[in-house]
Amino acid sequence: MGTSFNLADLFESVARAVPEREAVACGTRRLTYAELDDRAGRLAAALAGEGVGPGDHVGLHLRNGTEYLEGMFAAFKLRAVPVNVNHRYVAGELRHLFDDAGLVALVHEPSFAAVVEEARPESLRFTLARGAPYERALESQPAPVAPPPGRSGDDRYILYTGGTTGMPKGVVWRHEDIFFAALGGGGDPPIADPAELPGRAPRGRTRLLPAPPFIHGSSQWMALSTLFRGGTVVIDPSPTFAPDAVWQLVADEAVTFLVIVGDAFARPMVDALDAAPERWDVSRLTVVLSGGAVLSPSVKDALLARLPGCMVVDGFGASETGGQGQMVAVPNDGTPLPRFAMDAATTVLDDDLRPIAPGTGTIGRLARRGHIPIGYHNDPKKTAETFPVVDGVRWSVPGDLATVGDDGTVTVLGRGAVSINTGGEKVHPEEVEAALKAHPSVFDAIVVGIPDERWGQRVAAVVQVRTGAETPSLVELAAHTRRTLAGYKVPRSLVIVGTVVRSPAGKADYPWALRMATEAGSRGPQ
Repeated sequence: MGTSFNLADLFESVARAVPEREAVACGTRRLTYAELDDRAGRLAAALAGEGVGPGDHVGLHLRNGTEYLEGMFAAFKLRAVPVNVNHRYVAGELRHLFDDAGLVALVHEPSFAAVVEEARPESLRFTLARGAPYERALESQPAPVAPPPGRSGDDRYILYTGGTTGMPKGVVWRHEDIFFAALGGGGDPPIADPAELPGRAPRGRTRLLPAPPFIHGSSQWMALSTLFRGGTVVIDPSPTFAPDAVWQLVADEAVTFLVIVGDAFARPMVDALDAAPERWDVSRLTVVLSGGAVLSPSVKDALLARLPGCMVVDGFGASETGGQGQMVAVPNDGTPLPRFAMDAATTVLDDDLRPIAPGTGTIGRLARRGHIPIGYHNDPKKTAETFPVVDGVRWSVPGDLATVGDDGTVTVLGRGAVSINTGGEKVHPEEVEAALKAHPSVFDAIVVGIPDERWGQRVAAVVQVRTGAETPSLVELAAHTRRTLAGYKVPRSLVIVGTVVRSPAGKADYPWALRMATEAGSRGPQ
């Protein structure tokens, strides 16, 4: 089934077409397309010299930098498979991922050397530390690697995802499918750049800044999509997310397209603008896209107010589906839950895996057909559950609950695995979290269900208070959320924490929040 939609071939064709154009900008390092292709080719030659070949898994245990993209393209060039490794994992978590992935090679931060050795599996034959060893490996190659025979759209791409619960799972894609599902292969990017929309004057080529780490799917997808279109990827070299540094890059690099992950990124960035409204020139910024976690209505309104002329967009998708839809923010629209315009391959299925008619209000599971993954690496049982076949049609059904409106738009209620059943009523955490974060004293919040003798589960809120604000009481937050939510959705328990724990990509850590709420055991008014 070979096709021309191979990710290495696609990048190399762009590098040949625009060799002198700037491909990446990371601090003082600037690489043209020719230079990025050359460095990736030399890394591929170094890996090949260590026996890495088609189908082998190469781990990228790196923070953001040009080396991450070089590592991805080096693997693609060899028909090997790059594997994203969460840089916050401890030895036990790394051991699981390394073993599950069967890594044969690993490119890593030098500071991770000790934990890599602690978690090292028997399969791992070669490690390479970023910095001087990495640069020596590239310099030692007389020439970039020659393309191996057999490249095609059937070559593999893997994205490991922890999701909202459980150990990380590797989602396996064919190159052709991920290209069409997430990298703009269908003719449109995962989210439309307003500069390319009818009625908008172009502002030049896209200059993308993905603020989340490259271990996150949305950052990988948007970076690859930008490079396949001849744009520039601006990389934040900071080891951790810092709002001031992001805004400084937006100004210094004339960024037109900024990718963030939900409120965890947006709230501190709004606060930074409020603290120094004249500090940064962000006038060239055209799009702010939140991928991987939705923006609460109050945060959308804040971004729109502070970035006039900029489009604020929620992009929806999953590691198991690719990019599926988008919702352009409208000021003060009062929508408590995100409502997306989805692509034609996406629908909502009922319990019998049949499409739900629009406007019925029936809650079903969001699903996509067509260009979808092969399945989960080393997990046939989970693959069969998530990718069912109905009447000859194979679906990806990761577990997001949703309804379909009369106009065909889809309201996403959240992942079913974390929904709360209180007295027979279903409560979707994201809806309550959005209401809580509209309170002026609340900086961040995660909502979970904890055991309750009477109701089965009760709604518990784990809240981080805004710096300098008074700590709100449970009674105060209950009254606040009751203004916009039904009574059964109102939090009955409250735990105040110093910092709400999220993944490096900004996703809520529901298992952590559940432990915090359960251990606190506080009980409010019923």
